Amino acid sequence: MSIYARFNPDDIVTANPTAITTGLWSGDAGSFTSASGEGAMWTLSSQAGGVSGYYYFDVYDVDPTPANDPEGLAEVQFAVTYGHIDGGGAPTLDDEDLATLPTKAIYSQYRNLLLDPADTKFTFNGVESDHIYVINLQRARIREQLDPGNWELPLSGAAGLKKFIDDSGQTLGALTANSKAGRVFNVVNGELTGVSGSTVYTSSIGDDNRGFGLVYPDLGIIVLNPNAITPFVGFQLTTATSPPVTASFATASVQASTTSPLYDSTTALNAFKAYAPVTHSLVSWPDVKPAYNHAGLYWSMRNAVYMTTDVEFRARSAETISSTHYFVRLRNKEFNYSNNPTFFNADTGVLVQSDFRNDPRVYITTVGLYNDQNELLAVAKLSKPVRKSFDEELLLRVRLDF
Repeated sequence: MSIYARFNPDDIVTANPTAITTGLWSGDAGSFTSASGEGAMWTLSSQAGGVSGYYYFDVYDVDPTPANDPEGLAEVQFAVTYGHIDGGGAPTLDDEDLATLPTKAIYSQYRNLLLDPADTKFTFNGVESDHIYVINLQRARIREQLDPGNWELPLSGAAGLKKFIDDSGQTLGALTANSKAGRVFNVVNGELTGVSGSTVYTSSIGDDNRGFGLVYPDLGIIVLNPNAITPFVGFQLTTATSPPVTASFATASVQASTTSPLYDSTTALNAFKAYAPVTHSLVSWPDVKPAYNHAGLYWSMRNAVYMTTDVEFRARSAETISSTHYFVRLRNKEFNYSNNPTFFNADTGVLVQSDFRNDPRVYITTVGLYNDQNELLAVAKLSKPVRKSFDEELLLRVRLDF
């Protein structure tokens, strides 16, 4: 007798998909702090001193330096980067023969990824922008998507602490639901209120139309508009190119006209301040890569927690679980014998227990799901053995989630 039984069409039922949400950060944590210690934001100094530092910084949950993380437990949570359509903030080919135009490469990369072919620039609240900040959540963190309406980004600057969320709870739909990047929502000034994981929306009056940025939840990407973010939060502008560095705070009127480097290379590592991006061409890069434009956004995020101890980058991931139920029907005359060596003598074929000849009794512990080539695809384990005989029939339900 065959040990296999084919499912009938009525034995396979597809269940309604179930949406679940979990904390986005490592360990399914919903909050990512910026202070020192466990769960803090950290960058790797070797990256800042390497080629990739021209393009982006990875942000870790613990100090990733080998001396402080010998077991390699630090995990990338997200990356921060800055892009300029013309390569602003970096040497051009006119300045240096070997210039790689990293900020131009970043802008082009995200334009190709997120915008439709006819769009040449990112547009925020109807106004085109030549440059962007990007927070790119690590793919393993978001699972299927960043949960819309369930994240909160804190930034700090001269104007104090500001928090940003999306407007998914207000728009009742995405800005461009059919775009190649999936759903798109506005980034607005506001915060999540109520219990942990709440999606209650609040926003300061008059801030909704500032064009702070866009969020692409299906890709886990937050694009911020420096023209709106830096003056609103109060990123600093340097007014000197050598120590002592004096600074003024970014406003909409002076931001575009500044020609000073983001940091002086001799003070970059100690400044730890949110500096507005440089949009002109730099003749040469500073020696210290933390001076580059995405550092301003990173320090604004990391310093936010020092405003108050309960400020965190909150975010949750969401995924849809599809389930299929397989009803395994063990009728009274089926599956009453076993190939287990304790059931029969392999040499003679004689049943070990003679009374099993007319009244066999077996115990079901495992169900295997096979394809037409008899290849095992899935295994289901019962919580305890269940007896089966000619006098008993069983109906087992196997749920396969994917």
